[in-house]
Amino acid sequence: MKTFPMFLRMNGRRVVIVGGGEQAAQKTRLIMKSEAEIHVMAPEIDDELSALAAEKKIHWNTERVTANAFKDTALVFIGSGCPGADAAIHAVAVDAGALVNVVDQPHLCDALTPSIVDRDPVVVAIGTEGTAPVLARQIKTRMETMLEPRLGDLAATVGRLRDAAAARLGPRQRRDLYRWVFGDAPRRAFARGAEREGIEMIKNAIQTGEFTITQTAQVAVVGAADGTRDLMTLRGVQRLQEADVIYYDTTLDRDVLELARRDAERIPFTPAMTDDILTSSDRVVVLAAGDPAAHAITAALTKAGAEFEIVAGV
Repeated sequence: MKTFPMFLRMNGRRVVIVGGGEQAAQKTRLIMKSEAEIHVMAPEIDDELSALAAEKKIHWNTERVTANAFKDTALVFIGSGCPGADAAIHAVAVDAGALVNVVDQPHLCDALTPSIVDRDPVVVAIGTEGTAPVLARQIKTRMETMLEPRLGDLAATVGRLRDAAAARLGPRQRRDLYRWVFGDAPRRAFARGAEREGIEMIKNAIQTGEFTITQTAQVAVVGAADGTRDLMTLRGVQRLQEADVIYYDTTLDRDVLELARRDAERIPFTPAMTDDILTSSDRVVVLAAGDPAAHAITAALTKAGAEFEIVAGV
């Protein structure tokens, strides 16, 4: 990656937008989704920005742009409509130590604005490092159809109840609770507009510790075909995301493990670990190169009569 994706806390932080036309208005609309303090710098501004200034939603500054304008600024957008002027202002902002985005000039951008799917507080950002904005918009369109409009409301509800869940449920129970919330009845309730019903389900589950989750086997033998991540199936990736412990073939490309939960324990597999896998109370994935049905652990699990799942690669 040439750019590193990161979400910045913006509440109360100063953002400067240089320009008063449509380019500046577009960036203003974007940043207004956050809780940043927006300062627009331009001798004149269009009607949309003028109305926002009158409503005190933005601060309008008509002074000449100097390095002092960018002091204590989290982010700067430059879009005056004149490429030459934008480049000159960029130099001033960079000298002042600001993080800068110049509209339509990616070579002058320290920060690139992604395509955004907004289900606040759930936000999906899609970037192509400025190389293919049309592709980013296509991906955004697909994501918009995948994520139901009320998903953010469900996430916000879980956030408010997180402390209560932590006080009553252990780590494993909480993971199962959240799998149920986001993959089962509560999510369906929110999706159809029955938020109150969904909230009651979640509260009752936290109080009682009782909820019905679609069960999967405790052990999954997941195939990675030739050992590379691009031949993993969606189900295989899902099992990696659910696993507490991952035993992996050392012949695998290590990039495959990037698909797993960050806090999952990763252990190179050897046949001597079979008893540990059979007796484990954790959710276990054995990540196998080639055909998982032919893996050594599969024969051992079958012989022991253990319940397990085989997830083949592509």
